[in-house]
Amino acid sequence: MLNTVYRLTQPRKIEIAFKEIDIFSSDVIVRPTYLSICNADQRYYQGTRDPKILSEKLPMALIHEGIGKVVYSPDGAFKPGEQVVMIPNIPVESDEIIAENYLRSSKFCASGYDGFMQEYVQLPSDRLIRLPDGIKPEVAAFTEIVSVSVHAISRFDRFAHKRRNAVGVWGDGNLSYITCVLLKKLFPDTKIYVFGVVERKLNDFTFVDEAYLTSDIPQGLHIDHAFECVGSNGSQSAINQIIDLINPEGTISILGVSEYPVSINTRMMLEKGLRMFGSSRSGRADFEKAVEMYEKHPEIIEYFSRMVNTVKPVRTVRDIDEAFETDNRKSFGKTVMKWEK
Repeated sequence: MLNTVYRLTQPRKIEIAFKEIDIFSSDVIVRPTYLSICNADQRYYQGTRDPKILSEKLPMALIHEGIGKVVYSPDGAFKPGEQVVMIPNIPVESDEIIAENYLRSSKFCASGYDGFMQEYVQLPSDRLIRLPDGIKPEVAAFTEIVSVSVHAISRFDRFAHKRRNAVGVWGDGNLSYITCVLLKKLFPDTKIYVFGVVERKLNDFTFVDEAYLTSDIPQGLHIDHAFECVGSNGSQSAINQIIDLINPEGTISILGVSEYPVSINTRMMLEKGLRMFGSSRSGRADFEKAVEMYEKHPEIIEYFSRMVNTVKPVRTVRDIDEAFETDNRKSFGKTVMKWEK
């Protein structure tokens, strides 16, 4: 069976390639329907990654956030036409200590391996999660980034001490928004504060207890724990502001990705006895928890619906280019491709 793959061969250049799908393998064949563009995809598309990394990973089909419909399931685990979330992390081994998303041997779609910009995607059945009826597909499309936040919050719940009167989230972008929504649902008795730099974006966080500009934080405000969702050039100032405001023995969850080393105030971190941990990507259990929360708290879907900036029907390579350029101009939210290839 011949499959059409849409690969980025160099920045801003998508080319069509063909590869065979083995219909006799044990993998499930899925036809993608809605694909969400992530900042990581943009860094490849715009060519802002290190040239060495680009040369190592391209050509490659982008996108690791998406849903699709089952075409063929050889073991009968899924019925044709069922809507599923695709898990991009593909482990090749298991470890009793290290989670699947941290194993160095695991493969990750759209990071060294073809992502979901294909006519058909072939995945092991355990890399698919059945979607409940009624979930908006344009929201379900970015379940992967929701699962990343679920993963970080689950680890926080294991690592952090039990005094959780106030938790701060740094960042006014997508990941911060998702993290705040989930924290409010999972820890209803905890005050959730968000800290950002763009007042217009902070106004969208209507469900948190307080939203503050990082340049205008009330004197004497303190938090018990924090999540850093800033990344890039803002990581350093965000982490150091957290260290200043957090109470002793608090826990700091780092989610923001920076391309450069970050300098932090280790003296105060030591004096306060802080714990800092990083979280990256997610595994099957995190996807399951995300979908479970969709069902248990349907209002979450409504909050996440506000993040859908554009739904772009995609039928041609030119449509793909337009979707990426539209996404690059947005200030907040997600660009979703309605994949009609």
